[in-house]
Amino acid sequence: MPLIFITGGVRSGKSHFAEQAAMQQYQAQFNTAKRLIYLASGLAVDREMEKRIHRHQADRQAQPIQWLTVEAPYAIAEVFETLQDGDVVLWDCVTTWLTNAFYEGYDSGTPCVQRPGCLENKLQVVKQAIQSLLKKNMTFFVVSNELFDEPPYNSDEVELYRRTLGQFHQWFVAMAQEAYEMNDGIVKRWK
Repeated sequence: MPLIFITGGVRSGKSHFAEQAAMQQYQAQFNTAKRLIYLASGLAVDREMEKRIHRHQADRQAQPIQWLTVEAPYAIAEVFETLQDGDVVLWDCVTTWLTNAFYEGYDSGTPCVQRPGCLENKLQVVKQAIQSLLKKNMTFFVVSNELFDEPPYNSDEVELYRRTLGQFHQWFVAMAQEAYEMNDGIVKRWK
């Protein structure tokens, strides 16, 4: 299975680039591709995120190809298990899923980031699920945000998030057949 990793800053054009690439892949495999799947990890926790989610949904609905959208803000590994040979899949995005993983359990008193081993376990489960996907005959596009050009924060939690995301990005690039970075709508292929 080809894994294509795409990163870039907020509003850099990475989601649009990934959607276009996934649709082209789906059309190229028209006789053999089963489904064009969008795995959405975003949660509408504020007005800005709600607008972004609606904009992404409208963009997909305006396309001539029908996407199957699966909301997966938390248990993404379980969704990975449902993917089949022939699927063309776009996961948007790693950073929103990781934020959700960090704070899952917050409403009941203790977020995952504060429970020993919780975050490490979630990451390991996702990595194992992706490694299983690599054995399938499908195409998997992964989108994530680039947060590493900003200066360090005075928050240990934010720095832990950035460090965790950076390590996850490195893992994705090592697993990927192709890796791209978007800046201001310009794509740079790194791998």
